[in-house]
Amino acid sequence: MDFDLVIRNGTVVTASDIWESCDIGIKDGTIVAVGPRLPATACAQEIDAEGAFITPGGVDSHVHLSQVHNANVDDVDRSTITNGAIPDRENYVGDTYDTGTRSAVAGGTTTVITFASQMKKDESIIPVIENYHKLAKDQSYCDYAFHVIITNPTPQIVEDEFPRMVDEYGITSVKLYMTYKPMKLLDYQILDVMYSARKLGITTMVHAENADIIDWMTQHLEEKLMTQPYHHGTSRPPIVEAEATNRVICLAELMDTPILLVHISGGPATKHIRDAQTRLLPIYGETCPQYMFLLADSMRKGDFEGAKCVCSPPIREDKSDQDAIWAGIKNGTFNVVSSDHAPCKYNHPNGKQRGLQHGNLPYGKFRFIPNGLPGVETRVPLLFSGGVLSGRISPQKFVEVTSTNPAKLYGLKKKGSIAPGFDADLVIWYSQTKFQPFKLTNEMLHHAIDYTPFEGIEFKNWPRYTIIRGKVVFSHGEVVGEMGYGQFIQREKSLLPGPRDVWLSEWRP
Repeated sequence: MDFDLVIRNGTVVTASDIWESCDIGIKDGTIVAVGPRLPATACAQEIDAEGAFITPGGVDSHVHLSQVHNANVDDVDRSTITNGAIPDRENYVGDTYDTGTRSAVAGGTTTVITFASQMKKDESIIPVIENYHKLAKDQSYCDYAFHVIITNPTPQIVEDEFPRMVDEYGITSVKLYMTYKPMKLLDYQILDVMYSARKLGITTMVHAENADIIDWMTQHLEEKLMTQPYHHGTSRPPIVEAEATNRVICLAELMDTPILLVHISGGPATKHIRDAQTRLLPIYGETCPQYMFLLADSMRKGDFEGAKCVCSPPIREDKSDQDAIWAGIKNGTFNVVSSDHAPCKYNHPNGKQRGLQHGNLPYGKFRFIPNGLPGVETRVPLLFSGGVLSGRISPQKFVEVTSTNPAKLYGLKKKGSIAPGFDADLVIWYSQTKFQPFKLTNEMLHHAIDYTPFEGIEFKNWPRYTIIRGKVVFSHGEVVGEMGYGQFIQREKSLLPGPRDVWLSEWRP
């Protein structure tokens, strides 16, 4: 058979099956054959998987790159329109498309879905989308797509521009915030977005936290000088997430529209999602490795070093919350595990150190710490090592939540599986008998950030090869792909169940 590349002797894993002693034949960037002992011409390149696992390339559906403003500390109400370059790059503290996607491929992720972020006084989302296209053009090591963050859902945007977003730009998902002053929407506005999203087949992502509780708790904690990084979690106990999760599920049920609850951190919110799914509502759940592998003690390090682990929702204190997240992955409550890669340098005055610029030294004030963690490179290896190899989840469940389900949920019809017709996006792991476990240090990673919250965690395996559309882009610890190889993907509507045509009253859209 005429192949460009044949991968031999692998243990191929999909979301449903495991095939041992299996070959994969690739032509023109696409998988064309899967089976044992595939015949190939002498000119085909071959890779020996040595019996190791081969999994679909990771699809990380929650990644923040080249975002100029931080939602929880910057009071900015209009987008910064660029010519494709980050303003004042030397003082930029996040990951851009080049550094972020370089890090992604080094950790086995072959597709990222990033965010084009509307600001409160932006009167159109079209310039925002075009701006992020400029920021990403020729900068990505892996394939990429966009969600659009909606903060100002005017009638013009939801009625006129949403159809253009879907039809012209191939963007079929939006993200809404129920917290952060510059970003949050009222319930009335959320319903406006859901109304339009249902008609157009748009998936609505929601960051669910009760903003008023957070503001009240923060003010009263500051009055008691309880402002250390650890008290970021004190201001946001699990009920803050649970109340908002339940509320937005009610809105979605009223509107009969599918939603995804992003980065769920605790047991109470997980239960609300599970209860809704048991009632057959199209409610989907996402969680992240920080809620599976870290506890709130990580925010107690030193006087201020705990700021490295400040994110929202916060990492939880009680191990029961962590256990609930793992249980939710096993039982299907969580369809997706993403990184929520929202990095910010620690040792930089525009980074996490902003929390030290408003008094109460040496502890600072958590209110001013930019939220977010780096994690796009560690997501896939953490779940493989700490999930599959520890026996907590099956190889098939690993593939389901890191690749197959995010591809289905967000309309990436050629991503997320190993079968003829799919893009040849693959991860070849090391043979377990030949891999030497190691403890992670930040110096091993490929992002532009000066720390990792997962420092010191032992990894029992790591991707040996990352392959995107038939091309090796990461090999034996080195990024060998080219910046600009990644392509923008116009997406289709979600392939997972949508509206049910079940209503709570006589009203119909």
